[in-house]
Amino acid sequence: MILYKQTPSQTVGPYFAYGLTPEQYRYEFSSIADENLLGDDTPNQPIRIVGQVIDGAGVPIPDAMIELWQPDASGAFASVYQKGQFKGFGRVGTGTDAQHRFIFETIKPGSVEGQAPHINVIVLMRGLLTHAYTRLYFSDEVEANAQDAVLNSVPADRQNTLIAQRTEEFGKVVYRFDIHMQGDNETVFFDV
Repeated sequence: MILYKQTPSQTVGPYFAYGLTPEQYRYEFSSIADENLLGDDTPNQPIRIVGQVIDGAGVPIPDAMIELWQPDASGAFASVYQKGQFKGFGRVGTGTDAQHRFIFETIKPGSVEGQAPHINVIVLMRGLLTHAYTRLYFSDEVEANAQDAVLNSVPADRQNTLIAQRTEEFGKVVYRFDIHMQGDNETVFFDV
């Protein structure tokens, strides 16, 4: 009988860039998921989410990968994606922009089971042994945020690390959400 031992942990990568974020590494084809969660018939006003993944020294990380998972405006998650519909899932690398930003085109999600509108965010990057999970809440949802059980489980002085700040640029609603991996402004990450 052969006994196999557990293989050693490896950092998250990105090892499979050609399949996950090929644009970031200048491959000549696109991935199955991208920064646009919108479909041709997506109702509601589109929003843009912009941010950077920042290391402990305050420097933007050029090769992180960000995934968003969110419900639609009514609070429902898509069970099956059909072409032209709102996807509810997006993925982008931080190396596709000269400022090492991630940019997503989406809509503001609806409330799910009494929770404040939020987007689930997954960070993958070199040096991590496993994915980092966090949430993005919206600065203009003050009342709903005050009632959210998950947000309120976070110490009050750290809740701001989960709240995207609303601005407007060229008539578009933009939410700024920087993810700090370490340091004084470290984003709150959750165990899944």
